[in-house]
Amino acid sequence: MNPDHYRALKETAGLIRRLDRGRIALTGVDRADYLQGLLTNDIVALRDGRGCYAAYMTPQGRIVADTELFSLGEKLLLDVHVSVKDMLVQRFAELVFTEDVEIADWTEAWVGYAVAGPTAEECLAPILAESFSADGRGSTSMAIEDHECRLLSRGGGSLVVSRTDPFGTKGFDLWVEQPGALELWSTLLEAGCTEVDATATELVRIENGRPAFPLDLNAETIPLEAGIEDRAISFTKGCYVGQEVIVRVLHRGHGRVSRKLTGLTMNQSVDPASLSAGASLWHGDESVGEVTSVAFSPTVGGVIGLGYVKRDQLEPGTVLQVTAGAERVSAVVTVLPFFSS
Repeated sequence: MNPDHYRALKETAGLIRRLDRGRIALTGVDRADYLQGLLTNDIVALRDGRGCYAAYMTPQGRIVADTELFSLGEKLLLDVHVSVKDMLVQRFAELVFTEDVEIADWTEAWVGYAVAGPTAEECLAPILAESFSADGRGSTSMAIEDHECRLLSRGGGSLVVSRTDPFGTKGFDLWVEQPGALELWSTLLEAGCTEVDATATELVRIENGRPAFPLDLNAETIPLEAGIEDRAISFTKGCYVGQEVIVRVLHRGHGRVSRKLTGLTMNQSVDPASLSAGASLWHGDESVGEVTSVAFSPTVGGVIGLGYVKRDQLEPGTVLQVTAGAERVSAVVTVLPFFSS
């Protein structure tokens, strides 16, 4: 990992190409009602320019995909992992019957960037000052609140700026139409951003305890196990796919699940290359979970990870063992995030 990239995300602002993201737009008068019955959060309640984090689940409550979603003008914009983008476009289209809903794949026509770090907002200030809202109303505030989204005109095309904190630290996602992508990238670098790679952003994400699809969230996971229910689920909306499982766990099981996502601090001598996603966790001779994400953290001073651990071994400080190549090394259950920002 390049230490300058890590330092930028921790101390100033990093600029990231979001090559792992897909972009989907829904239009039509029934778009919000349509997604209301599919996703876990309250889509109908979103005001123009506001968004939320949500999951799309199987009827058994397993996570098919997660999304950052925004209501903007006459569109609903979904930012999803690129590995499930095509599936979602097809699935959403198949589930439209009489509703007035159209689904469009924006991934190829738009470029995605992220700006993250303590000074991310300052780096975006010149962009917001030079741009203007696509409807001509403008905005007197340079600040963008959590899950606020703005559709701007810039260089003859459109630019979408949203506050999503994608790596668990202050951050913004930007979508820009292809013709303006290079100019926007150059402007952000000139404004003080440092280009950073995926290795640095992955480390910061793990340090902040932010689970990511498909590593830490997938078809084997229910939201309550991942601890994303406060961000992803509305408990006051109507029915949605998978709701019965969530309600049953919360009401009959009092929220108790058999395993949960937790932090793991490894033996300092372990080589992170010897650990892989899916590495088994052990308590004595009992298999009690698996690692889902791992990285070396210079701030913590050792290898850290995220993983799912059985309920009985979740007490912070519990010493487990993790399979690392041909041996097992210690892995201590650790409260997330690994340290306060």
